[in-house]
Amino acid sequence: MALKQIDHGSKEYQQMISLRMEILRKPLGLNFTEEELAKEKEDILIGAFDEEKILACCLLTKVDNATIKLRQMAVQNNLQGKGIGASIMSFAETVARDKGYKRLMMHARNTAIGFYEKFDFKVKGNEFIEVNVPHHVMEKRL
Repeated sequence: MALKQIDHGSKEYQQMISLRMEILRKPLGLNFTEEELAKEKEDILIGAFDEEKILACCLLTKVDNATIKLRQMAVQNNLQGKGIGASIMSFAETVARDKGYKRLMMHARNTAIGFYEKFDFKVKGNEFIEVNVPHHVMEKRL
């Protein structure tokens, strides 16, 4: 498995959109807008690949000079629980730290809180609804 940063608009990026659509959006009846995808040109795009096929992905979006936000974490359904998510989390943390960020935060779906707690993320504040699903802010110092 290869972990790497990918370029916006590339063939790998198109696979990333498809994976996120399948895992995160389609089950909620949602789609991506052109504006949402255009904004991702500024993000750090991360993918886990086996040969040419995407297995998992996430995005890192700058919040401020000290904080970066993990978004759109997705692992192929048939590969969840096999350590791929853990590998991509570790890689994303390293990339963020290498770029000088001091804090990594996210809006975690409640169903994923246990996964992120394994990586020392802490829940901050009250539950809120985003994309019609309960979430919590989670964060960790890098």
